[in-house]
Amino acid sequence: MEIQAVILAAGMGTRLARPHPKPMTELSDGRTIMHQQVQNLQNKFGNKLRLTIAVGFKLEMILEHVPNASFVYNEIFDQTNTSKSLLKAVRNSAKGGVLWMNGDVVFDPEILGMLMPYIQRDESFITVDISSVSDEEVKYTTDADGKILELSKIVPADVAQGEAVGINFVGSKDKEKLLNRLIEVDDQDYFEKAIELTIKQDDVKWTPVDISDFYAVEVDFPDDLVRANASLV
Repeated sequence: MEIQAVILAAGMGTRLARPHPKPMTELSDGRTIMHQQVQNLQNKFGNKLRLTIAVGFKLEMILEHVPNASFVYNEIFDQTNTSKSLLKAVRNSAKGGVLWMNGDVVFDPEILGMLMPYIQRDESFITVDISSVSDEEVKYTTDADGKILELSKIVPADVAQGEAVGINFVGSKDKEKLLNRLIEVDDQDYFEKAIELTIKQDDVKWTPVDISDFYAVEVDFPDDLVRANASLV
C-alpha cells in the first residue's frame, strides 16, 4: 500500500524570527524540523512512501535539504496561506488518500504507527491533543457522533475539546470534496477552513484521533522550540 504524504513548508514563518524557512530550524539533536519529519516518515513507511513537499519561501534550501522528495511550488507563498499550498499538493497527488502535516511539527514517530489503522481503512482524520487548549492554536469540537464539528482558531477555549496537532489525512472518497473547498476558500485562509466547509456543506466525516499520550509540538514561537527540544530528550 503506497502512502502519499505531504509536508507544507512554503510559509515564511515570521513569528519564529529566523532567516530561513521554519522547517529548516535546527533541533537540539542536530537535525532540522524537516529532517525529523522526513526520517519519521521514511522509518515507518520505507519504500511505500511517496513524499511531496510544498515549497515557497527560500525553496532552494529545502530542495537541497531533502533531495529525494517531490515538490510543488506555491509561487505566491507571501500572499497565501496553508489552504493554497495544500491545494497544490492535493492536485498533484495520485489516486488514494493523502496524509499531510504542517512543516513545523516536531512529533513522536510512534504517532505514525497509531495512525496506520485509520490510513488502511481510508478514513479521514484530524490528529488532536486533548491535554491542552490554547487561544493561539486551532481548536475543535465534535458532534453527537464524535466526529469533528468545528475546527478553527476562533473556537472558544471554554468549549473546545482540545487542539489540532497539524497532522491529518483525507481519505480517497473525500479528497475531491476537500480539493473543491480548498479552491473555494480565500487565499489567506488556513486549510482548516476548507475542512469545516466539507463538514458543513458536503457531510464529510472527520475522525478526531487523540495523540496526547505522545509528543507533538507545533513550533510557532521560541518557547515552542524549547518544548520541542525537551521532548526529544
